[in-house]
Amino acid sequence: MVEVPGTKEATADAEKLLGEAEALSARLGRVRAAVGRVILGQEEVVEQALVTLLAGGHMLLVGVPGLGKTKLVETLGTVMGLDARRVQFTPDLMPSDILGSEVLEEAHEGENRGRRAFRFLRGPVFCQLLMADEINRASPRTQSALLQAMQERKVAVGGQILDLPAPFHVLATQNPIEQEGTYPLPEAQLDRFLLEIEIGYPDEAAERAMLLATTGAREARPEEALRAEELIAAQTLIRRLPVGEAVLDAILRLVRGARPETATLSAVRQHLSWGPGPRAAQALMLATRARAVLDGRLSPSVEDVLALAEPILRHRMALGFAARADGIQLSEVIGALKADLG
Repeated sequence: MVEVPGTKEATADAEKLLGEAEALSARLGRVRAAVGRVILGQEEVVEQALVTLLAGGHMLLVGVPGLGKTKLVETLGTVMGLDARRVQFTPDLMPSDILGSEVLEEAHEGENRGRRAFRFLRGPVFCQLLMADEINRASPRTQSALLQAMQERKVAVGGQILDLPAPFHVLATQNPIEQEGTYPLPEAQLDRFLLEIEIGYPDEAAERAMLLATTGAREARPEEALRAEELIAAQTLIRRLPVGEAVLDAILRLVRGARPETATLSAVRQHLSWGPGPRAAQALMLATRARAVLDGRLSPSVEDVLALAEPILRHRMALGFAARADGIQLSEVIGALKADLG
């Protein structure tokens, strides 16, 4: 038998990757259990939130008040071992309230005593997990302060470009009911969120358990199950996992099929004014890998693509005027795309 050069090395690398992925899946099981002890009745939401962090992205949580959006973010920060900050977005919030500002200080000691100089005070964005609560209540000027931070993990302040801590994630919330006095996020900023996660009401059994767990003398507290450096290593490992041709083809068919210009479905051509860009396909490539590892599998499947299609595509496409007038929902169009793919 002729030995192919490099075969042993390739096999060794594959076995090492397999072992690392299996160890990561075991650790993520503990992470999921730690979050589940605090967040009850929202298993799918917890899964999608963990997928977002493992894929290195940002997420937008959409739900009515009182469903635990803030609690989820706080719990994730503790369980993942991240430095978390929270900013309540309001109409009078300024970019400097997020990024930081320069202050004029006078030296009181040493050779420079009596001299004045500017010093930059870092804002809450210099953290590993930033919760932007009710992000659509701030003005577009303030919302845009997060654009560079979300995409490049850097901010430009006072003539300097400063790196943000690693890892860096923005977890923003929105209330879908009360829209008076709000500023809808522009498409460019929406596209920077890996997933848009909708939080619904829990079922009766979960709500019963929630009542008993949160109104007693002792309430469940989140415990650290992962460290920041382990999360970074997990994000790197997930990018190395293989993706089969069937999954790659499914992602391309789904994303390209959601664009009116290249769509084969009449529902897409008739109802959508614009569709997702390449960033949606990139998001699916990363998120499907993360979901597979979270589920204890070493490579993603088409089922992962179907499961993540709606939270990844929903905020990256828009209905036309006629479709909105007819009461068409984006979920119906995405459902048609999934059915065509399946």
